[in-house]
Amino acid sequence: MTSPESHTLSVPGAELAYDVRPGTGGGVPLFLLGSPMSAAGFVSLAAHFTDRTVITYDPRGVERSKRTDGAAESHPEEHAEDIRAVIEAVGAETVDVFASSGGAVNTLALVARHPALARTVVAHEPPLAEVLPDRDVALRVFADMGETYRREGFGAGMAKFIAAAVHQGPFPADWTDGPAPDPAAFGLPTQDDGTRDDALLGQNLRNSTGYRPDFAALRAASTRLVIAAGRESERELPARGALGVAERLGIAPTMFPSHHGGFLGGEFGQEGEPAEFAKALRAVLDGDS
Repeated sequence: MTSPESHTLSVPGAELAYDVRPGTGGGVPLFLLGSPMSAAGFVSLAAHFTDRTVITYDPRGVERSKRTDGAAESHPEEHAEDIRAVIEAVGAETVDVFASSGGAVNTLALVARHPALARTVVAHEPPLAEVLPDRDVALRVFADMGETYRREGFGAGMAKFIAAAVHQGPFPADWTDGPAPDPAAFGLPTQDDGTRDDALLGQNLRNSTGYRPDFAALRAASTRLVIAAGRESERELPARGALGVAERLGIAPTMFPSHHGGFLGGEFGQEGEPAEFAKALRAVLDGDS
């Protein structure tokens, strides 16, 4: 696989780091992105697209991309403008995008604002509480884990996040009334180190999960939108978010192999089915599925 060419880009409030892997063929570049997942999470998936120029980046406040504005939180519209800036810096007139999790949320914001920049977007499991039938409870669940993080620190907040992320189906109305999960049960620290700058719990959780997509703009966009969920995770919140978005757009969801991290091949200690996932993604991008 071609080694990535790393670059930096100054945008309002941040210095962004992005990578370009030149492809052996022509055609439209492929942008692989997540949030708060960094470029490092897409190494396995990128290896299956050596015929295309592949773009990856670290979202603002994540790993190499440093915030310069001192802000405590990021917003999907802000991320959308960062994505736009990277596309323009690469010199691409348009790109195909595979966007996962919070990255899918941010890319929906990009399409609503700049549809000409994205030819096809595969939005994989956007964790949007706003489109769920149990919206009000889900928003309380996210608010509670954010408050727990701000009050007790990373371990306590992340334990609540993991418990919610793997929950199957709608949240019961009394979800936040139950006993808090033990961080040690998930291998998380039980002591508060005093920091509150975690990219997930601190910077992105509230605004990403609470984002309200502009569905009128998305329906009117020239971009081909594919809303994707994992076959193994379809009852978990991020996949339920995908199903809710697809319903609002009046399109059928596309089911992908594996789970929320199905494209991972050992990155961050997580294993999906990257070869099968890449095969499914290529078929979608080629219009065969």
